[in-house]
Amino acid sequence: MYPFWSTLFRIAAFSLLVGAGLSFVNITAEDILGSVGLSPLELWIYLIEFRDWAIPNMILGAFIVVPIWLLFYLIRPPRAG
Repeated sequence: MYPFWSTLFRIAAFSLLVGAGLSFVNITAEDILGSVGLSPLELWIYLIEFRDWAIPNMILGAFIVVPIWLLFYLIRPPRAG
């Protein structure tokens, strides 16, 4: 679990440095979104639509994946350790 948190911290630190650098040269998130033809509100709407699509599909898939995983977990021989 340590490598996960270490990687997450590195990504957060690097993002902070890049964000500070962009802020220093007066580049905002709205500028970047505008260059690809989006507004912050449109991005928010797309994220909500994605969430509304993804959550039901994840639950539907879990009805199949979780029992199969549980079956394999139960029949797998125990690990030494």
